[in-house]
Amino acid sequence: MKILCLHGQGTSAEIFHSQTVAFRAKLPKNYEFDFVDAPFHCSPAPGVRVIFNTGTYTFWPKATPNAIRGAHKWLDDHMAEHGPYDAVMGFSQGCSLIGSYLLYHALETPTEPLPFAAAIFLCGGLPLEALDDLGLHVPQRAWDVSAETVRLLMARAGALTELAANLDRIKAGQGLWDSTEGLVHDPAVRPDEDDCFGLDFKAMPADARIRIPTVHVYGAKDPRWPASVQLAYFCERRTESTEVSKRIAALLEEVKREAGIL
Repeated sequence: MKILCLHGQGTSAEIFHSQTVAFRAKLPKNYEFDFVDAPFHCSPAPGVRVIFNTGTYTFWPKATPNAIRGAHKWLDDHMAEHGPYDAVMGFSQGCSLIGSYLLYHALETPTEPLPFAAAIFLCGGLPLEALDDLGLHVPQRAWDVSAETVRLLMARAGALTELAANLDRIKAGQGLWDSTEGLVHDPAVRPDEDDCFGLDFKAMPADARIRIPTVHVYGAKDPRWPASVQLAYFCERRTESTEVSKRIAALLEEVKREAGIL
């Protein structure tokens, strides 16, 4: 099973490779992971320089419709040259690229075959700019939730840099993502489909759906949890989990069977 791996904004293929070591080690040897750098250089994501000293990249400097469509062209070109791939896996902005690619396909070129059979989403959602470009209704509340969750994510990630400079502030057993302070969601409450942080999935066109098997993994206390849930609601054949490592490996084996990948 060959999987194309797309990293988050302000990181790199090297970083994504490191982030996924634990669960990849629990998979059979017949899995092949292809980690690639995004096409544009950019500033590192908050906290990255604390751990990694490598070039950092982005799939689009700004999430405009033209930039997103350009990233889809880059993805097509890469898969044509280096594929075929059985599945794609993304983290953060990598999820945004994969999810928007699949949604554009569903609404604009649904009769064309997809170049992969399954998708794995790790802590990421869809850019609302893509939904707007596709003519899907994006209420102001959805934009407001997205802006606030991005702000909180950046604040938490930026705290890592501060802790690195003040090691005496680090408390044993306390994780950066343990707090629920400021979250716009209750981790214990699943939103209704008619109001998923502003998006009404019951009012969405029936063909605005991703129909290949998908796996969705995200932390309940992740500030961007709302975006991850929104992406999951677009996917008809989804499997979701907030667990890591062994569970992610099991989910990949499950989606592999569902997609009929040998």
